[in-house]
Amino acid sequence: MTMNSGKNTASAFAERNRRGFLQDLGLGFGSIALSSLLNGESIADSGLNKIAPKAKSVIWLFMIGGASHMETFDPKPQLTQLAGKTIKETKYANVLDSPYLANERVVAFDPNNGFIRNEIYPLQVGFGPRGESGIEISDWFPHVSTCADDLCVIRSMWTEDSNHGAQLQFHTGRHRVDGFFPTIGSWATYGLGSLNDNLPQFVVMGTPVADCCGGRECHRANYLGPQYDGVPLDIDSETPLPYAAPPGGVFLEEQSGEFDLLRQLNQLSSSQFPDDDALRARIRSYELAFRMQTAVPEVVRLQDESALTQRQYGLDQPETKVFGRQMLTARRLVESGVRFVQVYHGSNGGAGQWDSHSGLKAGHSKLCKQTDQPIAALLKDLKQRGLLDETLVVWATEFGRTPGAQSSNGRDHHPYGFSVWMAGGGVKGGMAHGATDELGFHAVEDRHYVTDIHATVLHQLGLNPHELVIPGRQRLEKDFGHVIHDVIA
Repeated sequence: MTMNSGKNTASAFAERNRRGFLQDLGLGFGSIALSSLLNGESIADSGLNKIAPKAKSVIWLFMIGGASHMETFDPKPQLTQLAGKTIKETKYANVLDSPYLANERVVAFDPNNGFIRNEIYPLQVGFGPRGESGIEISDWFPHVSTCADDLCVIRSMWTEDSNHGAQLQFHTGRHRVDGFFPTIGSWATYGLGSLNDNLPQFVVMGTPVADCCGGRECHRANYLGPQYDGVPLDIDSETPLPYAAPPGGVFLEEQSGEFDLLRQLNQLSSSQFPDDDALRARIRSYELAFRMQTAVPEVVRLQDESALTQRQYGLDQPETKVFGRQMLTARRLVESGVRFVQVYHGSNGGAGQWDSHSGLKAGHSKLCKQTDQPIAALLKDLKQRGLLDETLVVWATEFGRTPGAQSSNGRDHHPYGFSVWMAGGGVKGGMAHGATDELGFHAVEDRHYVTDIHATVLHQLGLNPHELVIPGRQRLEKDFGHVIHDVIA
């Protein structure tokens, strides 16, 4: 007993001294580096990564608020023909009797006092066939339309939450009332090793959704551990990565000397405490933090790009500058080995700018203009550099909008049918998969719950969703989703 007690006391004393020394290093963001370090020590080496990967990285574009599928990627000309009538007054009244209304758990939806009674609202924009494939895309996306033959539009998505908790549900697969769960970006980085030990593996740009709708939980790892959380990157800040700079008066040469001393001390202590894995991980995280101080600023130094490239992304225009910078940074991140880049668009401190209960035409046309050219530039740039084949780009939003009008010139939330698209990463281009009915009310052909997108993304990365489990943590079948094999090249 006495010997063990003495050993424990010595160990505690040594740990206190090491902890104090680490705190005195002054790096300030060791926890972020530790997260990336532990991320690198993922389950990739455990034999789970059995599927031949077709993609190395993912760029996940999320439109906050609920983009209208009918004004973007799923045209419904019948809406214009039937404008002013209620659904019950048309030959499509049977959509209100659909079993989907009863079988899908949609919280906060009252069919007797909701959007069903609203008059049908006409399309607010024209459509046309694009590319050799002839996919119909909104006139509000003239630049993205030029990439039509690289897009796989999935027009048959559905979800459960009819309010903006659907933002969280799209990222975790679970309804907000179920609590918080790991997100798609976290599962991807949990299952894969690092491509670049100098950078975080899950990067987030843009302002997250409102806390009431999930907030930062839309890019967090929950029970997987904070090492798999998305790391926020503010590309317009002098310190884009939080705390990614030494304190004032501390020079790189000085830090380098401190690390040399730290390594020597660690070598001395490792023989005495050979099982101290936490100490080794912590010291390696500080070394990684030191490397990040150089690597991250280099990646976000967009002035290194040619003037032509900057113009292609819209950096010379006020409407497209912000999102254009994020798209260009996303390309540089995956080019440098970042696994998962999540970009939010349309934050307004609330449910999101795409939430067009009124003024849909003015709002959506503005938001499409902000994103259209930068997204097209990203796709073309990735393709020109030979990166699109190994980068899966996903454009998503939490749900669609109703066929009926709200506030006379808008549309309400609509979880029963909406659109997303994917490009690159081994996915077929130039195709539209699935369908909604004639009014865009229900997904009726090749219907897909949101985690089918998760399963497809993970499959393309070489991961089997059903093998991504944590002992003691139950995952439901809906959590895993089903790979959409029809869209895979």
